[in-house]
Amino acid sequence: MTSSKTTAVLGAGISGLSAAYRLHQLRPDVTLRVWDQRDRTGGVLATLHTQGYQIEQSADNFITTVPWGLDLCRELGLGGELVQTNPAYRRTYVVRKNNLYLLPDGFLMMAPSKMWPLAVTPILSPLGKLRAAMEYVIPKSQSDADETLASFVRRRLGCEVYERLVEPLVSGVYAADMDKLSLMATLPRFREMERQHGSLIRAMRRQMRSNTQVKSQASESGARYSMFVTLRQGLSHITDTLAAKLPPDAVQLNRRAETLERWTDETGKALWRLTDQHGNAEYFDSVIFALPSYETARLLLPTHRRIGELLGKIEHSGTAIATFAFDRSQMKRKITGMGFVVPKIENSPILAGSFSSMKYEHRAPGDKLLIRIFAGGARAPDMADMPDVDLLPVIKREMNQLLQIDGEPELEVVSHWPRTMPQYHIGHQELIAEVTELAAGVPDIALAGNVFDGVGIPSCSQSGQLAAEAVIGKMKR
Repeated sequence: MTSSKTTAVLGAGISGLSAAYRLHQLRPDVTLRVWDQRDRTGGVLATLHTQGYQIEQSADNFITTVPWGLDLCRELGLGGELVQTNPAYRRTYVVRKNNLYLLPDGFLMMAPSKMWPLAVTPILSPLGKLRAAMEYVIPKSQSDADETLASFVRRRLGCEVYERLVEPLVSGVYAADMDKLSLMATLPRFREMERQHGSLIRAMRRQMRSNTQVKSQASESGARYSMFVTLRQGLSHITDTLAAKLPPDAVQLNRRAETLERWTDETGKALWRLTDQHGNAEYFDSVIFALPSYETARLLLPTHRRIGELLGKIEHSGTAIATFAFDRSQMKRKITGMGFVVPKIENSPILAGSFSSMKYEHRAPGDKLLIRIFAGGARAPDMADMPDVDLLPVIKREMNQLLQIDGEPELEVVSHWPRTMPQYHIGHQELIAEVTELAAGVPDIALAGNVFDGVGIPSCSQSGQLAAEAVIGKMKR
């Protein structure tokens, strides 16, 4: 095909770069421009290599239960770099009264696959354990309506299991308020388990009997660690490779889209007029939005008010991630897991922690330990962009006491990610369905990003590629 068409992709994170890559694959004749206000590609994906350490400054791996992340890596020639989590440490700790306790074996996010570990855990009281066991006989809900994740877990497993186990595990993933978080927009498989089997415990037992994969995960706890992978050179290698596959002049950094207008040229052709922060304008046949939803909302409000209003309703939280390097001898507490989560009722400034170099051994020299601490989220939104001079003493004091660490870290790196996590509140699915329907009817635009199909690398990459295909479909009309 021959064409003089031009497309702008707004945002050079994993969603935007995946969109640009797919568009260039399918329509290399289209002139492509990728704008990003940062001075680098990658969005929130950022890998730092320093002093022999590999520090992931946001996401540090991705799940393989959906194929899109693996497929992308293999397509980019990165399949040989994929690394699985260390099998020796596929366990999670939960904090209770400033002590670390291993999450019961087989407790996967919000359902137990084994009852004995739950019965003997010191994390729960005898009454809490009894209430959890009653889940087996509690009738299933007859309603098809969505409900909050907090409501669902309290109803099925009781308040104590919710507060001590589920809330910290899910909060570590979504940085969200569980009393607002939509079950159907985040973890719908657990509602499906209730519908099909009448009980989460019954569902897990039947899956254990029939599914070898579930059996293999029964010795894990928390996240399904065996289902996660990373890249040996760091996750930035994905976005760096995507950018390198584009035409040399495609990616334009330090360019923020300030305004978007509908424009008609002298021939009567309808175009999009994009103006950056310096007042420089360019004209495009189509635009792919791979920005945070509030930024897309800002740009679309003048021309497509309803889409802008809907996207503007989506709330966001954020986190600060502090990474510390220690000599292994400095930590006196023996650790046999990959990380820990902190329940809200502990009133701690820490959301969760990850033993990054135990999770993936290549991230630190053999006698060193790399620890990542997460703070902020919906619990403490101010901490996401709190100045380091205020944030670090609070985090270090809590971390040192909890992990029994002597002395100062050899290295400290803090990454701030305010307003990066969309909150999938009740009604999110309906909102996104309306946005998707409205956007499908707008000539020459497409939307991508983590508000649509999920916050992980696979979902964001898939979202970008689908947006590229949608724009190409509109080009053929």
